[in-house]
Amino acid sequence: MADPTLKNFLELTYEQLEAINLKARSLKDPVKAKTTHVRYLTNEGRVKAVTVCFSDIEGRLHMLDYNKQFFLDSLENLTFDGSSIRGFSELHESDLRLVIDWTSITFLPSDIFGPGKVLVFANICGRDLTPYESDFRGRLQSYMSEIKKKRGLEAFMAPEIEGFLMSGVDAEQNFDKKVGFNLVSTGGYYHSLPLDELRIFIDRTAEAIRAMGYKNEKDHAEVAPSQFEINFSYTDVVRACDQILLYKLVCRQVATQMGMTATFLPKPQQNVNGCGMHTNVSLSKNGKNIFYDKKGEDGLSKTGWEFITKILNRAPELCLLINSSVNSYRRLDPNFEAPNQIKVSANDRGSMIRIPLANEKTARIEVRSVAPDCNPYLALFGLLKTGIDDTLPAPEKPDRRSRLRFLPGTIGDSIRIFKTSDYTSNMLGESAKSKYVDWKVEVANRNPRELGTTVKSAEVLYHHEVTNQYLWNQF
Repeated sequence: MADPTLKNFLELTYEQLEAINLKARSLKDPVKAKTTHVRYLTNEGRVKAVTVCFSDIEGRLHMLDYNKQFFLDSLENLTFDGSSIRGFSELHESDLRLVIDWTSITFLPSDIFGPGKVLVFANICGRDLTPYESDFRGRLQSYMSEIKKKRGLEAFMAPEIEGFLMSGVDAEQNFDKKVGFNLVSTGGYYHSLPLDELRIFIDRTAEAIRAMGYKNEKDHAEVAPSQFEINFSYTDVVRACDQILLYKLVCRQVATQMGMTATFLPKPQQNVNGCGMHTNVSLSKNGKNIFYDKKGEDGLSKTGWEFITKILNRAPELCLLINSSVNSYRRLDPNFEAPNQIKVSANDRGSMIRIPLANEKTARIEVRSVAPDCNPYLALFGLLKTGIDDTLPAPEKPDRRSRLRFLPGTIGDSIRIFKTSDYTSNMLGESAKSKYVDWKVEVANRNPRELGTTVKSAEVLYHHEVTNQYLWNQF
């Protein structure tokens, strides 16, 4: 092993990291960002590698470490084998290209990622550099550029991501339905001792993502024992989705370093509250929040109400995008504040959509039914495309006195509705939709048709976020 004293890799303090990351975030023009960051990487000899990230069709994060010099020399020809990624290309069309999004660059805490690395996200293209249909990061980014150019619209999002902290490393891979998970804390909402394991984990994670430029807002233990939530500020939707994937990665790494597991299974434990990813969304035009109307009902404009109505009308068809796993349907249990009712409310937390108390700056809608294990790019693409573009005839506002409807109760029901929907075919394209459905069916077929009263091993072990290459190769 090389003597560590011989290495001179970049290691910045958390204060230095936060400053450099916030400065990088201010570079929103892709051309200027590329020029600036290529110059930096060329001149900074202590950077050894560039970590390039992308997401597959289910939302699983993939990472490639490139030697810095090779990366700079090969920028226009970064390729990978798409046939090795679930839901991507077939063997006969395996080569895909990575196109770097320089506005996404992130300087990394060395105690989490190792010294001398920076990270960027990439969009995926075919051999001819056309955007790849199964890459929903690229599709979301293209859609955002299109509505800004044609209509002057910008979309912003802030997620509230809940997770659980479990005892032991690789607790998901070692799950036994007879034993269940071993929780590290029995505290409750806002309640954990200052230096207990859950609080130390939250503090370490919050410090790391703050250094990564997240602009933290608050963090706390959640309602269920051993449950946590760390909130960060509003930003444009593509960056917010990037942050979701990196946030979960940091949580898992910090937990592993502490000899534990951070999991984002929506309902890993029966008889306690599950985990959601309440998704706060707003639209802006010419710098003005167009969801706000001081005189509108619940402070929401006509545009805001139309956005809500369109999503509620398509809720059953969209459900597989925002609740994409077998386990996520356990969370939609009305006994535990579950948002399974297809309705909107300012107060009822069982509603799919809530209208938070807000002012002109903060007016938004909160889609509460989104699970933390969904593909955030795909989920936001579906929600925004529906809320902005859907032309399904509908009343101006949802009738709160109408017969109450509920989201599908199992992934099987959700797949059936999604699969037969002409709307989702037109929105996603038949090929991308078919690939997504195929993987959902594969997992659903490995689980009982009905959820039952206990968490089953298959819904944990075959969950798309569990890192187990051997297991995935079995189907």
